[in-house]
Amino acid sequence: MAISENIAAQIPYLRRFSRALTGSAEGGDAYVLATLETIVADPARLSVDRDPRVALFRLFLDVWTAAPINAHTDHSGYAETEAGARRNLDAISLQPRIAFLLHALEGFDVEDVARTLSVDAREAASLIDAANNEISDQIATDVLIIEDEPWIALDLRGIVEELGHRVVGVARTHQEAVESIKDAKPGLILADIQLADGSSGLEAVNEILGSLSTPVIFVTAYPERFLTGEPPEPAFLVAKPFSVGTLKAVISQALFFDTRSRRKEPERQS
Repeated sequence: MAISENIAAQIPYLRRFSRALTGSAEGGDAYVLATLETIVADPARLSVDRDPRVALFRLFLDVWTAAPINAHTDHSGYAETEAGARRNLDAISLQPRIAFLLHALEGFDVEDVARTLSVDAREAASLIDAANNEISDQIATDVLIIEDEPWIALDLRGIVEELGHRVVGVARTHQEAVESIKDAKPGLILADIQLADGSSGLEAVNEILGSLSTPVIFVTAYPERFLTGEPPEPAFLVAKPFSVGTLKAVISQALFFDTRSRRKEPERQS
């Protein structure tokens, strides 16, 4: 089978991983492009022996580690974002963060994480555990949920609150979503695409972002429809049905790069 056939199906997922790792659609896609250019220039760099997915992600991480890319990204207004990202990332160790993303976001088992990072399985499991501990202590913010299915909204609320965040509103329609930000300014939005009144969650979010700057995670049953390479594309996506681990990973990653995210206050001893 040709190399292109081996890796083509993995490209949307590599783009999702890259965006979560870098914190932006433009930066993430630039690293994916550099990885594909590396394969074209030297196909031997991609050793597709047992699992094309592991080989592709391993090569991506080699490229990402070796050569920061600036030429392909839009740096307009980037200084403030970069400062916030650096501050938040300083609180999460790099290797555990990568291992956690591979495991929770991309569904790699511990063995695959180990092979991707060129470590043994025990070390891979240790990195994932370390990330879980660090992420749970990392960031707190106010969250707006835009979701028309009551049970899904309830699940989202439970996960958000378990992470130590506060839900400041649950909206079922475009109008409710826009109205909700009059009373509270969320530091994160979780949004479905199709809402109860037939309106679009994407349109609601775009309207909200006209007056409020905040990270957004879209929750959709069809994530591949939003990873086409055509603008506009969301940086953070969670597929329905979602796992708790996946949603926690994406929430943490979205907040890592938000300048307003704050570390949790230590609990007072009674």
